[in-house]
Amino acid sequence: DDDTFSTVFCENSSKLIDAHLFALAAKYYSLSSLGVCTPLQEMLEALRGENQGIAGIKTDEFMNNKKSHEVQVMSELVDNIASYCGIKQVIDIGSGKGYLSSFLSMQYNLQVYGIDSSNTNTNGAHERNRKLKKHWKAYQSRGRASLKSQRLEEANDRPVESEIKYKAIKEKPFNSLQSQDQETIQDVVPSCGFTETVVSETNKRTEVDLVAQTQSDESKLSDEVLAILNVLPADAVEVFSSSQCNCEELCEEEKVQRKMESLKAKAGRSGESNLYLPLTSCITAETELNDIIMDLEDCVMVGLHTCGDLAANTLRIFTAKPEIKAVCSVGCCYHLLSEQFENQEKYPEEVWGFPMCQYLKDKGWCCGRNARMSACLALERVAVGQMLPTESLFYRAVLQVIIEEIYGVTKSDRHVGKIFSKSSSFIDYVRKSLKKLELDGSKLSDSCIMDYYENYKHRMIELEAFNMLKVVLAPCIEVLILLDRLCYLKEQDSIAWSGLVKLFDPVKSPRCYAVIALKERSC
Repeated sequence: DDDTFSTVFCENSSKLIDAHLFALAAKYYSLSSLGVCTPLQEMLEALRGENQGIAGIKTDEFMNNKKSHEVQVMSELVDNIASYCGIKQVIDIGSGKGYLSSFLSMQYNLQVYGIDSSNTNTNGAHERNRKLKKHWKAYQSRGRASLKSQRLEEANDRPVESEIKYKAIKEKPFNSLQSQDQETIQDVVPSCGFTETVVSETNKRTEVDLVAQTQSDESKLSDEVLAILNVLPADAVEVFSSSQCNCEELCEEEKVQRKMESLKAKAGRSGESNLYLPLTSCITAETELNDIIMDLEDCVMVGLHTCGDLAANTLRIFTAKPEIKAVCSVGCCYHLLSEQFENQEKYPEEVWGFPMCQYLKDKGWCCGRNARMSACLALERVAVGQMLPTESLFYRAVLQVIIEEIYGVTKSDRHVGKIFSKSSSFIDYVRKSLKKLELDGSKLSDSCIMDYYENYKHRMIELEAFNMLKVVLAPCIEVLILLDRLCYLKEQDSIAWSGLVKLFDPVKSPRCYAVIALKERSC
């Protein structure tokens, strides 16, 4: 009913008059309620077919809990996408210190190029690789125990009958937002479903068979991961940098040099297709991957928490490059997105992060920075008791009043940053902030600073209530940004299937939705 939420705001003043109904409306328009997401498990089953996942190394000894969760879940999905598409190369955009890249390489035997704009992050890959090698014995032991347990469980659960009928999975490969997507992918990728088969077992596997298989799997795991570790010592990771020409076209000399380095690296690998190569380069919508990766082939492009416009540019590169057969992108930092209709007059020819789809472009849609900032908030964390940092937000709000009234500054290119935790009091906080903003602290006495604090202290509860309303609204704004990206993919002719998939536990990782797409298979 269109009138269900009509009484949330006053018709005359537009002020909020029903906070409870406001919260219900926000929940109704969140991704979890709209029913537009494809369940992760359904997608994995469709991609795998009859193939099962593999047991392997864990990430908890060289990643924190959040990063470990993200890498484990996303790497499994990316491997299944790569296997389904029949490709072995992965391009990791915004790879950072290479956590996802190295895990894809080590665990799943994929050839991974990790591209990041920061030399510092690329250098961090050296330290990560050193830790991987240091802890290899622990991973090996864990992998061996996991494989043995898995085989024993399979043996205990296996039926005694000589014939086992495997039921057909009648559902179509992927749940799409539009019926034509389902029809298209059924024609293009019919191998996603099962057909009914009968498997005869002439002999029951003996305990000896089980042990032999377990030893074989252990050996395979050891060989695969040791092969990676042998080419990833801390002092031997190949790092190609384009820091001198980050966002410009490469000169011919640079292209030739990279070609030679790429060929030399390829020859040095001597058949090892699972080497992780970190590269330093700035990625834009116009980036030519062939100038960065000389042996570019059919690949999957991935991005784990690509910041701001990088998520949008990842999708644009995917649609433009025929070699990229699939994309799996999880964006973040919505507040850093550039908006076409927020800055159109100043920069009319730019490629914008929002909106992407033609529908919102035609509407001239603009979120604004405040809305994008709200989209970054984590409702699920607040719901389980991880409250907002009200005091630090209060400090920041009063500081802004001081800067406007005392110094007449309403806009600044400088940032205060995270100095609340480093401040012993509000006075200390203001002094540190003024120094970072390069404002004259002598204009302001300590007593004047405290007067501002006392004058606004009673309004801290209002600030808390206001920020809670922003948290409740956050999922609705995120929906708009994510559906804009999905609709952009739906507008492209060469894409067989596209969808949104909730990958992560939102309490552990609030930016938990992936935009995924597969291109049509060439005949």
